[in-house]
Amino acid sequence: MTVILEREEQLTNAPMASGWHRVCPLDELEPAWGEAALIEGVQVAIFRVDSEKVYAVAQQDPATLANVMARGITGSRGSRPTIASPLHKEIYDLETGECFTNPELRLAIYATRLVDGYIEVAV
Repeated sequence: MTVILEREEQLTNAPMASGWHRVCPLDELEPAWGEAALIEGVQVAIFRVDSEKVYAVAQQDPATLANVMARGITGSRGSRPTIASPLHKEIYDLETGECFTNPELRLAIYATRLVDGYIEVAV
């Protein structure tokens, strides 16, 4: 059985995807906690925000260029899931990469899906 998350659609600020890559089983990623993955040479931060919603963004903080986003703080702005940078606390929309606290910054996002209980990311 294949379950495709809503983030599979083409995302306007996502880098061009070269294909789907299996990262880990969904049940190994704790809700509200980020993990870093190296996929095709790209550092990606992956977040599980509830039982089946998974988001993937660039591991590199756009404000400082440090690879720390997996250690950010998850939250929300209304119904929009967010990640706050662990360094200067800029807040980014996990769905769009938009920065709420500094419109000049943007976080790259990657499409995600679940296939047979595994998280896959398009990089």
